[in-house]
Amino acid sequence: METVFLLCAIVGGTLLICQFALGLLGFGHHDVGGHDIHVEAPHDVGHDADHGHDHDADHDHGHSWFVGVLTFRAVVAALTFFGLAGMAATERGLEPLPSLGVALAAGAGALALVAFLMRSLARLRAEGNVRIDRAVGQTGTVYLSIPGRKAGAGKVHLKLQNRIVEYQAITALDELPTGSLVVVVSVAGPGTVEVAAAPTPERISHVP
Repeated sequence: METVFLLCAIVGGTLLICQFALGLLGFGHHDVGGHDIHVEAPHDVGHDADHGHDHDADHDHGHSWFVGVLTFRAVVAALTFFGLAGMAATERGLEPLPSLGVALAAGAGALALVAFLMRSLARLRAEGNVRIDRAVGQTGTVYLSIPGRKAGAGKVHLKLQNRIVEYQAITALDELPTGSLVVVVSVAGPGTVEVAAAPTPERISHVP
């Protein structure tokens, strides 16, 4: 049993060190939001806040707890702590069966802890995503002229959640030429907002 503990500690520890080294070198991470303008894809937009939370909840419930916990990092951490705890218990003179129990407890604890941390990080990243429902009431600039009376769609640039985003835009009023200041009045669909010309105070506040 001591050999098993030693092997697990060596394999798990080696993988942990490799993961740490790759992280320092910048591998294994995806850089997100590296552009000044973020163009929203239809799949990621067009949901109101409540619907977004419901979708996330349904997605979480659709996966078993076991599958959610069983990530590569969590397994590596569990393997490492299983081996280290088993070796420590053996060196303290415990019998093989109690040593195995200590090792299993340590491995399960490490698995749960790493899984919890990874899920927490995933939630933080998800909360950082731009949501189109937050655009309502925001002012922006017409990037591509918007036909009047909802005859077609143009494009607008908005500052939303500390980044510049681009949406398709329609208007129920007169045509809005490129460069016009507008305000978002509603969400018209996935990736599309309905806008109107910004009121006079908004126009004045944007004058340099």
